[in-house]
Amino acid sequence: MKKVYTGIDIGSHSIKIVVNEVIHHKFHVLAATSVPTKGVKRGLIQDPDVVVSSLKKAKEEIEGMLGVSIDQAIVAIPSFDLHLTIVEGKVDLQDDPITSEDINRALQDATLGRLEEQRELVTLIPIAFHVDDKEGVKDPRGLSGDTLAVKAVMATVPKEILTIPFSILRQVGIEPIDIAFSETGDYYEARNKNIDSKIGAIINIGYETIKVSVFNKGIMIKSSTLNGGSKQVDHDIQYMYHVSKKNARFLKENFAVSNTSYADVNDIIEVEDKEGKIISLNQLELSSVVEARIVEILKLAKKEISLLTNREISYIIVTGGISELAGFQYVLDNVLGRLAITLNITSMGIRNNKYSSAAGLTRYFDEKLSLRGRNYSMLSERKSVELGTVKRKESNGSMVGKVFGYLFDHKEN
Repeated sequence: MKKVYTGIDIGSHSIKIVVNEVIHHKFHVLAATSVPTKGVKRGLIQDPDVVVSSLKKAKEEIEGMLGVSIDQAIVAIPSFDLHLTIVEGKVDLQDDPITSEDINRALQDATLGRLEEQRELVTLIPIAFHVDDKEGVKDPRGLSGDTLAVKAVMATVPKEILTIPFSILRQVGIEPIDIAFSETGDYYEARNKNIDSKIGAIINIGYETIKVSVFNKGIMIKSSTLNGGSKQVDHDIQYMYHVSKKNARFLKENFAVSNTSYADVNDIIEVEDKEGKIISLNQLELSSVVEARIVEILKLAKKEISLLTNREISYIIVTGGISELAGFQYVLDNVLGRLAITLNITSMGIRNNKYSSAAGLTRYFDEKLSLRGRNYSMLSERKSVELGTVKRKESNGSMVGKVFGYLFDHKEN
């Protein structure tokens, strides 16, 4: 069975979809697209009809690349009113050795009676397992003992946060087979053995929000969503040069750099202002406006990290579309120090940080299935066969169970 997973991230500026195939534990991008959208404010859907239209277009583009329909996905959800709770579970073992089913039973026990009626479980991430007196076990499969205990982080959100996104997805024929926070996707896309054992922070500079999250050994322990983002850069350019929103965004994405050291005063671009006059801008002048706002955003994120935790931070990873601007790492060094790095997505087909959440969700989903001993694909066997015979197309310059996660965390009724 082909292991094919689809990740969807519905943002304030665009909808991102990434389809990954896992072969020998390596992820290969089959298709990816980013479609502009409106109707989303700070990660929350305000105008469902507008979002449905954009999601339909994104789905059509992905299916055009693959040659098969996509009808299941893991979906990024906002972390508003997020509750993180430490829970513990324990079960008696009947057979040797310990299996994935034993792990599932222990995780079930950890959640029993602990989920409030108006809240929904998003993730249940094990911190460590205990087999009899043996503590701190990361993966107990294959071990023997009389009891298996687990300590885990249970993440929940209000149910109403999920109502509209799920309705929209189903309107376009996509079943949300699992959910996770976009911050989780960012971490899993950035993840490596070095950061997996440390405490650090992930900063995602979106269009209207700045998401700051703190991870301890791969587990999100704190998260905050701040007002701000790359939209502020657009507004600054609009104000300074009296240009339209469209032209401001064009200047940011196609001409400006994030640090004036990388700018050329002799590089000139002509653009139309709001009165229809043609004005000339040099790259150095424009980039000074962009850099000032990015510095302000990073300082705000830095302050938020110190508010979220007083522990020593070993790394800071910054992602989001604006982090693709030339010279961004230089700004990071100046504001956040040498612990901070820009995420560098190297997967062919998604070499842009705007895809970090959607792509990372598929990695998270695959690991979740592995621990629970499940094989699963978001494509049927028939579609998988069809996929293997399709010549994939280029788009955007790239070659490309039960809902709420209970399918894998709980026994089916």
